[in-house]
Order: sequence, then structure tokens, then C-alpha cells
Amino acid sequence: MRIDRQEARQQRRQRQRGPNGQVVVGLMVIALGVLFLLDNLGLLDFRYSMHFWPLVLVVIGVLKILQTRTAGGAMVGGALILLGGLMTLKGLGLVYVTWRTLWPILLIGAGVAVVYRSITGRRVFEVGVVRLDKADNWQDKGGGSGAQENAGTADKADKADDSVINVTAVMGSYASRVTSQHFRGGEVTAVMGGCEIDLRQSSLDGEAVLDVFALFGGIQIKVPPDWTVVLMGTPVMGGFEEKTIVPKDASKRLLIKGYAIMGGLEVRN
Repeated sequence: MRIDRQEARQQRRQRQRGPNGQVVVGLMVIALGVLFLLDNLGLLDFRYSMHFWPLVLVVIGVLKILQTRTAGGAMVGGALILLGGLMTLKGLGLVYVTWRTLWPILLIGAGVAVVYRSITGRRVFEVGVVRLDKADNWQDKGGGSGAQENAGTADKADKADDSVINVTAVMGSYASRVTSQHFRGGEVTAVMGGCEIDLRQSSLDGEAVLDVFALFGGIQIKVPPDWTVVLMGTPVMGGFEEKTIVPKDASKRLLIKGYAIMGGLEVRN
């Protein structure tokens, strides 16, 4: 039994070290080395090329848009692309943008968010529960007909059911306890903020997928001791840490995918 647990732990660690993270980090190191080489050969002014550093935000925004399956995630990705583009154009002298210009825009955006929430009763980033009959992107691994069976009662279950979560924290914190006995996964985004998701009172049927995205922020996920956690994320100047115990069987698996960019993810019991 002890040998089986050690083998399971080793297989899990090998999956955590998948090639995706190594490829991203390797490409970044190669690009930096090429810039220094061209600068030393006199073919490129490295100081001038530093004007293009905000393009990193554009790349991060594109990664987020490609990863997300929610409106809130798409808005976060679009905001990062817009910010990176404006900063790049400013560095090139094509546009003139200062904080004096930006803060009224942020104030207007905050006012729009307040009006939107007062009218619809929902946040702009739809934090919380996602409708089961519209969560087709999260596959039902256990029951086969999960979403179809719940389609008729989804309107009544929206406020109470948390089988699929969608959490977005921007420059703030979010803490929630999920008690669904048929957890199916979802998406957690933290940008310059933190999210804490407690799943210890939940259960799942077979397998669930949880997408995470941490940028200058942190995400902590607490899972039951009978869940097998498989990390398949890509840390970039950040970290993915899994501190759960190895269960006796792997009948319940939680796959965690995504990115930790100058941020961190911790999974524990």
C-alpha cells in the first residue's frame, strides 16, 4: 500500500512538470538572450527595445482570453491587452496617456459597474454561480446526462447550486465555501488579488476540471482528502504547490489547469 502511494505521488509530480511550462519559460529566456546578443553586436538598441515591454501584458491578455470560458475572464484579458497596447504606444511616442487622463475613465467604469449591478442584480464579472444549463464547456464526466437532466430546474437552482463556479477577483479578495455534491469544475481568476475556495464539504462524480489564472495574486484551494489532485498548470515566475495527501483510490480526480504569472496557487486539504 505504501509503495502504491509513492508511485501515485511520483506520477502526479511528473504530470505537474509537463512540457508547457518549460516551453514558455524557455522561449522567454531565448527571447531575452537574443535581445542582449543583438545589442552587443550593435544591431539593436536594447534601451529602445525596452519601450516594447508592455507587450508582455498583451501576451498575458491573449493567454487569458484563450483560456477563459466566461465573460468575466474575457473582460480581464481584454483589459490587459488594452493596457499593454496603450503603454506600448505611449512608449513609442504615438499617444500621450497619463494618470490624469486615466483616473476619470476608471471612475466612469466604476460608476457603470454600480449601475449595472443595481439594475441586473449581478456583478459585472458574474462572480459566483454559473447556470448549469449554460455550462456545457465543463464536461459532465460522471453522470453522462448531468446538464440535460438539470435543464428543466436550472432557473430554480441558479442561486443555490454551486456545481460550477466562476470567480474573478481584481484588486480585491474573494472567499467562498462550496458544498455541492456534484462539483463539475469552473474558473478562478485573481489579478492583484486573492481567492480562497473551500471544497472540503463537496464531492464530485469521477473527474472535474478547474481553470485558474493568477496574475500578481494568489489562489488557495482546499479539497477533501479523498480527492486526487492533478496539477497541469504553467507557472511563469510564480508557483504551483500541491500539499494534499494521496487518497487510497483515484476515483475522484480534480484537474487544475491554467497559469500563475508572478503569482501562486496552493492546493491543500
